[in-house]
Amino acid sequence: MSVVCCANYRARKGKGKPNGKKPPTEEKKHYLDAEYTKVRVVDFDLKELVVLPREIDLNEWLASNTTTFFNLINLQYSTISEFCTGDTCPAMTACNTTYYWYDEKGKKTKCTAPQYVDFVMSSVQKLVTDEDIFPTKYGKEFPNTFDSLVKKICRYLFHVLAHIYWSHYKETVAMDLHGHLNTLYTHFIVFIREFNLMDPKETSMMDDLTEALCTPLPPQPQNHVTER
Repeated sequence: MSVVCCANYRARKGKGKPNGKKPPTEEKKHYLDAEYTKVRVVDFDLKELVVLPREIDLNEWLASNTTTFFNLINLQYSTISEFCTGDTCPAMTACNTTYYWYDEKGKKTKCTAPQYVDFVMSSVQKLVTDEDIFPTKYGKEFPNTFDSLVKKICRYLFHVLAHIYWSHYKETVAMDLHGHLNTLYTHFIVFIREFNLMDPKETSMMDDLTEALCTPLPPQPQNHVTER
C-alpha cells in the first residue's frame, strides 16, 4: 500500500522542529519492554553498514542511503497506515511532541498524522526523484545545498518513525513486524549519527529507545550436537 500522495505542500527548511506540546498524561512506552527491544532481524553491528567506503564519494553515499531509508520507512508506515486515521491520530505526535507542517509559503498547519505523513512522503519523493538534486547520470554534480536537503529529509523521516513507535507499536507487534521496525530504526540512527545529519536535541525524545536498541545484544547460546 503506497502512502505517497500528490499534495501541493513542500517541507520548509528549518521549520519541522518539535513544538513541545505535552499530552495530559504520560503513556507507557511499550516499545521499551525488554521482550520487544531484543527482537531484530539481523544480529551484526549495523555501524559497519553506514561507514563511508573508501572508494565512494560522500554525496553519492548519502544519496543512496537516504533514498533507501525513504523507501523502507515508507513501506514500514504502509503496514500500519490503515490504523493511522484522522480519528485515531488527529495530530502528528510522538512522545511529548506535536509536529506541525509548513507549506511552501510558510503557513503553519496542524494536521492529522496521516496527512502529515502524506506531506512528508510526497515532498521527499519529489526531492529524491529530481535529477538536479539526486543526480543518477554520470558526471552530473550534486547541488551546493545537498547536505542541508539530506538533513531535512532525515528530520522528517525520523518524525514518521517516532510516530509509528509512539502510536502504532501495538499493531506492529500484532503483525510480528517489530523486529523489522527495530532494525530499521537502529540502522537509521547509526546512519544519521555517523554523518551528523540531525541535531541530537531533535532525536532526544527517543534516546531511551536508541540506547536500548543500539546496545549490542548479548551472545546467544550455541546448540552443540555431539556425534556418537
